[in-house]
Amino acid sequence: MTNAAELPGQPRGAVVTGPVTERATCVLAPNPSAMTLDGTNTWILAEPDARDAVVVDPGPLDEGHLREVVAMTERAGKRVALTLLTHGHPDHAEGAARFAELTGTNVRALDPALRLGGEGLGVGDVVTTGGLELHVVPTPGHTMDSLSFHLPADAAVLTGDTVLGRGTTVVAHPDGRLGDYLDSLRRLRSLAVDDGVTTILPGHGPALEDAQGAVDYYLVHRAKRLAQVETAVENGFRTAPEVVAQVYADVDRSLWPAAELSVRAQLDYLAEHGLI
Repeated sequence: MTNAAELPGQPRGAVVTGPVTERATCVLAPNPSAMTLDGTNTWILAEPDARDAVVVDPGPLDEGHLREVVAMTERAGKRVALTLLTHGHPDHAEGAARFAELTGTNVRALDPALRLGGEGLGVGDVVTTGGLELHVVPTPGHTMDSLSFHLPADAAVLTGDTVLGRGTTVVAHPDGRLGDYLDSLRRLRSLAVDDGVTTILPGHGPALEDAQGAVDYYLVHRAKRLAQVETAVENGFRTAPEVVAQVYADVDRSLWPAAELSVRAQLDYLAEHGLI
């Protein structure tokens, strides 16, 4: 059996509902799949002695899950005061409107279409609800509206789908762009190297204890895939499905449609840089 410390990012272990850091509690949504791994991680964030809590990514429109997030917050002696979204994919955001009804909270997001209550999120914003200090970090690439949230007090960053707790993520072409994604990974690496972030709290999969190791793995993985795609094109495989069959031959075929999105993003990147 492989030791978790030997895996990229040092995953903590099984995904469970409960406290993960001093200020972050995970509530696992019941939507496991090949794409969502164990399910969507909904995060409850709060200062230990504060009354108000912030919820990140309420998850799918599942009444039982949404009510459990509220109940867990209340069992901790707190109330949900604000809802944030890392991005607009349904497994993270579909339940946000209903969650806002249950909690009476505003929903803040980068995409105006996802906001409830008027106030959005922008580069450099700092959320201070309940005394919590949460820095908004732009991390486009998986989607155009993807954000991460830096939680300095726990030396942690919530990454949504930009970095997962297991495996790698999809650059969701055409909304997602590889150049943006690589820049976002470098931005997250800077948080680890320059700002002391050690822990990644992902949107799917277990927490990662080695933030820099995880991001370095992602950067190397992307470079290798890009080289493989470039070689496939040079060998005459021109369409995304043809390239997927060559480059992702070792990947479960059920994941090929998602892989095709990333390949399309890679083909665009190579064309933009004059490499094909």
